[in-house]
Formats: sequence, C-alpha cells, structure tokens
Amino acid sequence: MRSTKAINAVERLKTRSGNPHYAAVSLSGALFYLVDRAASGEQKLSAPQTMDDFVAFVNGLRPEKPRRVSKLDLAMDEQIKRSGKSRSPEDE
Repeated sequence: MRSTKAINAVERLKTRSGNPHYAAVSLSGALFYLVDRAASGEQKLSAPQTMDDFVAFVNGLRPEKPRRVSKLDLAMDEQIKRSGKSRSPEDE
C-alpha cells in the first residue's frame, strides 16, 4: 500500500501550521494516525484511520493556505463576470 498521499497531507499540514513535529504513523492494515513529536513527548492526535479518512482529517485541521492572486487573475475574473451579463436588445 502506498502511503505517499498520507505523508504529503502531513507535509502540507506542517507547512500550514508551522509545526515541523507532526508525523504520520502507519499501522498494518493500511491504517494511519497523526502524532505530534514535540520536545515534551509523542502525543497521539487521532485514532487509526484508513488513508482517505486520515487525509481528510489532516486537511481539515488547519485552513488551506490562501491562494496568491495576481493582477491578471483579478482582471480575468472581472472580464468573466462582465461577459456573463445578459445583453438587452437595445445594446445591439
């Protein structure tokens, strides 16, 4: 069983939270749980879960990093909004 998906979810959590001590622990039967390996000791943060449930749990812990929006993105969004307006027969 590939655990890359679970590991990547924990890496994203480390980046979002600024806490480099989070780790995923893999158990037999393709189960995972989250631990915080701080200086005070290892603290278990979740019960063993399947990979998809684990990834959903980890992704829900911290909000996603805000997406950077460029001026071109804003201009494109504005243009899309304007083009979606219905035109009246008087405009033609």
